Amino acid sequence: MPELPEVQALVDFLAERTAGLAVTKVELASISALKTFNPPPQSLEGAPIDGVHRHGKFLDIDCDGTHLVFHLARAGWLRWSDQLPTTVLRPGKSPIALRVRLSDGSGFDLTEAGTKKSLAAYIVRDPKEVPGVARLGPDPLADDFTLERFRELLTGRRTQIKGLLRDQEVIAGVGNAYSDEILHVAKVSPFAIAGSLPPDVVDRLYAALRETLSSAVHAASGKPAKELKDAKRAGMRVHARTGQTCPECGDVVREVSFADTSLQYCATCQTGGKPLADRRMSRLLK
Repeated sequence: MPELPEVQALVDFLAERTAGLAVTKVELASISALKTFNPPPQSLEGAPIDGVHRHGKFLDIDCDGTHLVFHLARAGWLRWSDQLPTTVLRPGKSPIALRVRLSDGSGFDLTEAGTKKSLAAYIVRDPKEVPGVARLGPDPLADDFTLERFRELLTGRRTQIKGLLRDQEVIAGVGNAYSDEILHVAKVSPFAIAGSLPPDVVDRLYAALRETLSSAVHAASGKPAKELKDAKRAGMRVHARTGQTCPECGDVVREVSFADTSLQYCATCQTGGKPLADRRMSRLLK
């Protein structure tokens, strides 16, 4: 799933390529992908693109006051074409869910692999009409996301820190991959209780959060959409690197599996050398 750094790179990519262009047509190949019905897709046709923005993991294309907002979810992606094919999309015949044609013949497809369809698109007058956008917590790279604000978010929380970092209503834009990376940099166990972290650990975690995301945004900046997935994978320290060597201490990267996902960590760096139990056991091995 694309997270804050990749979504920001897509925003920058689209902003550069759509400047001065207008939408000529929106084609819907997956009815379930569009979550709104008013305004209709036809309302975007002929509208100039005034800007491209990010809200957490949501992309927002402002088309003369009407917004196309979309969330790529786990298996979705954006595929750009300098010259889109002229053929009309046929529902159910390809992974394409939605196509946006632009006034110079270019455009993009929103695609989704697999059978579990979670990609979501919205056409709204105000991005906050999208429920997921309206519920978002603060952006961790915003100027006003200070250490004090971060401390306030953690105070009294009996949630495991891994889950809190991924909670979009608490902090917007961080998912499974970057929460693993942030916790590794901060040397914090993913199962540590957020509200019980000592002040110096909170300080370290805040610095890791900002620095990890800023570095990833910088690394993704300027890359075309088709290169972002590989660039993200290449930049990971522990996430999706089970069995490989920790770049910090040389220990092996370990994994905890869940029903439909997993996390990766280094026991030496993060848990005092103690391997974490499978989360189905819900405890740290003693």
